[in-house]
Amino acid sequence: MQLQIRYGKLSGDKVGKILKHFVVDVEVSKTAELLNMNRKIVDGYYGLFCELIYRQQKQEFAKLTGIIEIDESYFGARRIRGLHVKLKRGRGTRKQPVFGIYQRNGWVYTEVVPNCSGATLQTIIEHIVSVNAEVNSDGWRGYDGLVDVG
Repeated sequence: MQLQIRYGKLSGDKVGKILKHFVVDVEVSKTAELLNMNRKIVDGYYGLFCELIYRQQKQEFAKLTGIIEIDESYFGARRIRGLHVKLKRGRGTRKQPVFGIYQRNGWVYTEVVPNCSGATLQTIIEHIVSVNAEVNSDGWRGYDGLVDVG
């Protein structure tokens, strides 16, 4: 698999140093400063590394089978400074919804979703979970249509 950066060629040593900072999770701007390089070049290589990881995971990933557990959750601050509203949990808040699929004794798949509507979650489930898998959920009504799609 050959990918190229349009910013020019760097020596293997420089790319190795960028990769080392990427693995240790150093910010792009800090890496550029430490290596005395242009931030856009370092950002391009960080994006390239992310793309390579994504492609590798896509190749290794097969549909989940066996016993599968699914659930959605909301992540974010309990309250927002300056906003005086009654504290709520879950839907109807400004929190970010996240959907997760867990294969017992196997993979975990998570995805940040725009909303937790039944159509959104069922589309993800159809692409990730095998038809012959046993799916366990919390009984939320958004999952009711799963029986119809197999």
